[in-house]
Amino acid sequence: MKTLTFQVVEGVDKGRIFRDLPIPVTIGREEGNLLRLNDERVSRFHAKVQQEDGDVILTDLESTNGTRVNGSPVQIRRLRAGDQISVGRSMLLFGTLEEIAARKSAERPATKAAVPDGGTVPGTIPSDDMGFDLHTMSPTSAHDRTAYDWARSESDMPPLPQKLTAAQSARLAEVFDFLHRGLAIAAENIHANDDGSEVRLGFAEWQTIQATQMFLARYMRAVADPNHQADW
Repeated sequence: MKTLTFQVVEGVDKGRIFRDLPIPVTIGREEGNLLRLNDERVSRFHAKVQQEDGDVILTDLESTNGTRVNGSPVQIRRLRAGDQISVGRSMLLFGTLEEIAARKSAERPATKAAVPDGGTVPGTIPSDDMGFDLHTMSPTSAHDRTAYDWARSESDMPPLPQKLTAAQSARLAEVFDFLHRGLAIAAENIHANDDGSEVRLGFAEWQTIQATQMFLARYMRAVADPNHQADW
């Protein structure tokens, strides 16, 4: 029997993972929903996810505030791994990291168009190409890595430090919340095409993503060299 996984990336429940839910799955704020969210803007029974002819289908159950998939309002929509579902103030990522990685591999282009040195190619950005590696990289290795190879499974996630004091845990949570908020703000105004394979974002959103990457680089430098005077 096929099961479904949803990861909460925004909202009160952010960070929670609803794993291996049996089909059909109802989403809402009341008891009786397999995917129950603590969100007052989510209807009691907001949406339903079921399988039909091999496809996973999301249906909005005439909710008060509606349902969006990849930024577009929907009544009924076929879901694919990596799709973002917005209900109320919550945002869900559909699929496990492994399922999303499999989709990325399937859609990976055989070759990328050549770009002259110093040149640019206008167009849309593939949604799976927007990741960036948090590890320090040389310019050469940066050209070799791709978003298709990043975070393919939960085992790729580095562990958090253990035995933190309460003050250290609070400071670390504050840093994570700051960075998460920046990415969430940028993601709010990113628009995807119908199948979610390409996204468009404005200059302000792109700069927000780059600023978040810059802040991460500063934090990494400060951790690696505590005596270095940070350029805050």
